Amino acid sequence: MSNDLVGIPLAARALQAHAGLIGVLQPIAFVVVSMVLFYALRHLFFTMNRLFGRQRHPYLDITQAYWPSVTVVIPAHNEEQVIDQVLERMVAVDYPTDRLKILCIDDRSTDETPAILDRFAGLYPDRILVMHRPMDALPGKAAALVDATALVSGDIALVFDADYLPGPGLVKQLVAPFFDPEVGGVMGRVVPYNSDTNVLTHLLELERSGGYQVDQQARANLRLIPQFGGTVGGVRVAALRSIGGWNPYALAEDTDITYRLAIAGWQVAYQNRSECYEEVVESWQARYRQMRRWSQGHNQVLFRHLLPLLRSPHVTRRERIDGVLLLGIYAMAPVLLVGWFVLYLLWLCGDNGSGLLLMLAVVSYGTFGNAAAFYEIASAMRLDGERDKVKGVPLILIGFFVSTYAATAGFLAAIGDVVRPGRVRWQKTPRYRGQATGTPDPAAPAPP
Repeated sequence: MSNDLVGIPLAARALQAHAGLIGVLQPIAFVVVSMVLFYALRHLFFTMNRLFGRQRHPYLDITQAYWPSVTVVIPAHNEEQVIDQVLERMVAVDYPTDRLKILCIDDRSTDETPAILDRFAGLYPDRILVMHRPMDALPGKAAALVDATALVSGDIALVFDADYLPGPGLVKQLVAPFFDPEVGGVMGRVVPYNSDTNVLTHLLELERSGGYQVDQQARANLRLIPQFGGTVGGVRVAALRSIGGWNPYALAEDTDITYRLAIAGWQVAYQNRSECYEEVVESWQARYRQMRRWSQGHNQVLFRHLLPLLRSPHVTRRERIDGVLLLGIYAMAPVLLVGWFVLYLLWLCGDNGSGLLLMLAVVSYGTFGNAAAFYEIASAMRLDGERDKVKGVPLILIGFFVSTYAATAGFLAAIGDVVRPGRVRWQKTPRYRGQATGTPDPAAPAPP
């Protein structure tokens, strides 16, 4: 038998294998592209609602009331660079002094943070309380909040990170939604103040604008589930205790508490005009670690609360759909990587539908997680009156690839947490205040 005749069945088997591979890859590509487009339409729908829909700000008119008792909780782990400034702002807020307590958590600090906190407690003994956690305590912000819960007095617990700079009216604005008995949590808007430092901080300002000005406000307009962001917000103490308190092992205690409140039937309110000023990270290495932790924590909540959310009788259909989509945001990073790889293999196999690769590349990077889509960010800049900053929107692509890699690493770490639960690895976000120009003067009036 000639070599040509022997090669015919071999070639036929190769063609069959080739066709079989394409038959396996095409459905995967279809699912990935469909998911990406669905998230893109979600962002577009939120943007249209924010630009042209009816805007809900139901608690803005509450300026005079018998204000409830409030405890402001400020966790601090090695925060000597920033802690004094937030405390100076906090003791100057416009809130009845007999109904406001400031609980500072010295979370295993090894710098001058404990001394600074004790000094402020000495200056304001009736208003500031300091709790020193032992060095062998469970690490992490959530664990610190668990330990502090026993010392929280009053009806409302507000949480502020140590690097934030609140304005004088912020506490009243965050407390106002709690006059609604259905509200269990509230979230204000976060605005970076160091956005002019470098390209990264400028990109993070764009990201925050899209996420809060458009995404969060649209979810509030549509009566979905705005997300408590872990700072510049708070919870009703009765609601917190009714759901079992903070989860000490949660890396994303904010997302965890958001979904536990929703599953139990509590509403989360968003106050878009209640702004607080934060220091965003200024290095790509810190950004990677931050995104990885956020992704790991968010995906922990996905694995833990997806089924309870779907089964909860207290969650409406629209809340359930959007809640699932919000839970899946960080999981989209590995989905995208799988999609790119599959579409590349289809292109190598000569599949005529490989043009989907271009569509995925163009659409997908603007639909991932906190890197809100072009149209969300551009719309946020327009709403904020910052049209000149739209020029930086194309640079979001740079941050997208870093975020995708970090979020994928976080997703894999979350899977590891399912296999080996109970591990807590907390990495502190670095502080830069005092190192860069344009740093706010703590003695100056608070931003409007």
